[in-house]
Amino acid sequence: MRIVICGLSITSSWGNGHATTYRGLVSALEERGHWVLFLERDVPWYEQNRDLPRPARGRAELYSSLGELQDRFGRIIKAADLVIVGSYVPEGVELGKWVINTAGGITAFYDIDTPITLAKLERGDYEYISPQLIPKYDLYLSFTGGPTLDLIERRFGSPAARVLYCSADPAIYYPEKTKPHWDLGYLGTYSADRQPALDCLMLEPARRWTAGRFVVAGPMYPEQIEWPANVQRIEHLPPTEHRSFYTQQRFTLNITRADMIAAGYSPSVRLFEAAACGTPIISDHWPGLESLFEPGKEILIASSPEQTLHYLHDFSRTQMQIIGERARQRVIAEHTPEHRALQLESYVCEARLKGDFAQRRNAALYIG
Repeated sequence: MRIVICGLSITSSWGNGHATTYRGLVSALEERGHWVLFLERDVPWYEQNRDLPRPARGRAELYSSLGELQDRFGRIIKAADLVIVGSYVPEGVELGKWVINTAGGITAFYDIDTPITLAKLERGDYEYISPQLIPKYDLYLSFTGGPTLDLIERRFGSPAARVLYCSADPAIYYPEKTKPHWDLGYLGTYSADRQPALDCLMLEPARRWTAGRFVVAGPMYPEQIEWPANVQRIEHLPPTEHRSFYTQQRFTLNITRADMIAAGYSPSVRLFEAAACGTPIISDHWPGLESLFEPGKEILIASSPEQTLHYLHDFSRTQMQIIGERARQRVIAEHTPEHRALQLESYVCEARLKGDFAQRRNAALYIG
């Protein structure tokens, strides 16, 4: 297929989890013989923090305005077999309208922020998708699975809402024989609704166990946060350093945003990355977690400082290695970019077999 993706970013992972997801998916699609063009809005905050200006697989192009995208890439989008518009893309609604009325192939909205998107729609915030636009896309690819998929079809009229989780490439994320530098680490951009869990599951354990070594990596944390003396801060960690970061931890912490806990079935890309590295994960709990990793065997669940400290103090090295390796095998079996590419291919085939996408597009009036 000829595939065009209009996404938030593939060149910069600064402050977002989209880039690593797109990089893995594009690479896997190209590996399977597809031609992929990624179109990214050129914005100052990514321009100053591009850790992959030229992806190794696929073609990436920057554009400065919607008009420029239309002028430069209109013919390619019209001829493409599949055009994907991602969440949080600037002027996403206007871009989506134009894509739906221009593309000759399957159109899809890829929501890497589904619970946040649905909460925005409930508030009447149509930053990058609107209720009127959802039924016009042939596919709604969702970062969230479970009951949310039925909700998107039932309440918003999507012809086909399908889960497309993020993933981790085992060729990039794998165990390394290194001496642990930290007892517990966390990688994630600051979010106000995640901070209470970070305080409960890491910062309070750090206060109680002053001999322990902890680390938090990620941008945008407010200056007024009082970090315990034994918590190291790293402002930004590019994906090229993620594997080394995870493998230098005895345990790593996974924390989920409030909207994603409420929706359930919303795994972070960091969850898969850490698991692929064989680092045992301590996580908060959310509905659907059991469908991805088996608690107690492939992942550890904590809801209090005491539970975190129990894992840090009482688990032997052998127990840690077993849990980490089980999680790694689960990723290899179910959550690689190749798995996502295969899923995407099946969804496109399904949309084509319905046989009505072309007729619906030809009959549709301009979306105003």
